[in-house]
Amino acid sequence: GNRGSTSSFLESRPLPASTQQLTMASSNGMPPLPPSLLQAAKSHNFPPDKALTCDFATLLDSKDPLKSFRSEFYIPKDAKREGVDPEFGEAPGYSIYFCGNSLGLLSKRAESYVQEECQKWKKLGVEGHFNGKRPWATIDEEVTEKLVDIVGATDSSEVAVMNSLSCNLHMLLTSFYQPSKERFKIIMEDAAFCSDHHVIQSQVELRGLDKKSTIITVKPREGSHTLLTKDILDCIEEHSEEVALVFLGGVQYYTGQFYDLAKIAKKAHHHGALMGVDLAHAAGNVPLSLHDWEIDFAAWCTYKYLNAGPGSIGGIFVHKRFHGNKNNNLKIMAGWWGQKPKTRFQMKHEWEGIEGAQAWQVSNPAVLPTVCLQASLDIFKDAGGMKAVRKKSLLLTGLLEYLIECKIEKKLVRCRRRENCGPIQGWND
Repeated sequence: GNRGSTSSFLESRPLPASTQQLTMASSNGMPPLPPSLLQAAKSHNFPPDKALTCDFATLLDSKDPLKSFRSEFYIPKDAKREGVDPEFGEAPGYSIYFCGNSLGLLSKRAESYVQEECQKWKKLGVEGHFNGKRPWATIDEEVTEKLVDIVGATDSSEVAVMNSLSCNLHMLLTSFYQPSKERFKIIMEDAAFCSDHHVIQSQVELRGLDKKSTIITVKPREGSHTLLTKDILDCIEEHSEEVALVFLGGVQYYTGQFYDLAKIAKKAHHHGALMGVDLAHAAGNVPLSLHDWEIDFAAWCTYKYLNAGPGSIGGIFVHKRFHGNKNNNLKIMAGWWGQKPKTRFQMKHEWEGIEGAQAWQVSNPAVLPTVCLQASLDIFKDAGGMKAVRKKSLLLTGLLEYLIECKIEKKLVRCRRRENCGPIQGWND
């Protein structure tokens, strides 16, 4: 895996001879060790000047508190399966999976949970809604509790599982994007994932606005691959009288840049705009504190770093200040599952919504994708949550960065602040 909860630090096998020879003969001209590696070397009484040796990697592997979680997942091994690119020839008997940013791996727990629910469906039929270890009528409740740590909500009332990512963005924007004659513009990153552009453009056009004059995109400076926080803040300042919404990804899907969401949200709010976030590449990948950062709303998918399976159920966050009747101008696209559980099955024509993010739920959640997500969240909890995952992520990425810096000159976009980076995909300059 390319994230801390799914693989050991390095495969427990000898590194190639060329790698074993990457010893540090002299500190002259060598880049400094990333803080995570330096701390690891000191904690294990290992000479920092030997950090490029196989011995150091093997030591870290043996001391890795998360290494046992690799066995929780099915990792592709067979190169002869249909559709494999023949250019790569015979595959070894192992895989190092770097595709979790697209699709996380199947966990053995998810397989087991799905089999249990299929057996319950087989034996109980409709009675499965109210019986068994995971009654379907409340299948989302335990999952929302376990997502609190993942996204940094204050409690489960700020979280809901429902639909899929782009669908959820449309539903949230219907509520939170309320343009007026004076304040109507949306600021977003120019290199946002294409679906974000599609969603934002269609929301603008649905309101009869011109997308070219309404949507402002922020680009990296010439010669750079990443956005400076200052440039985003300056853009908000420049359009302070007209901006209604600032909409960003949590982690930029192409470069891996981890945006300073708290600082950007503070600036947006100072000028009367709201802050929304697409967390597709952030949820389960980097530590989040959406409530404390004052993020107004956010949405994410669960099939990437949350390992809930292809096309699995999505999630949303809505800050507490928008719950209930605290904001009478906020309109919701209502459905029966967003009603209070006590009245949900009374089939009343008048909608009585839950006070919280679950009010945005329209239909009952798909059970099998939801239990896949529950299985993954159980693994995250057993691994120590996002703090443990992030600690290992910094170590893994730190070693990879150091190897690249030492062996491939002038090919790396340097990260000056490691906390502003997601793992593996890229670095912030």
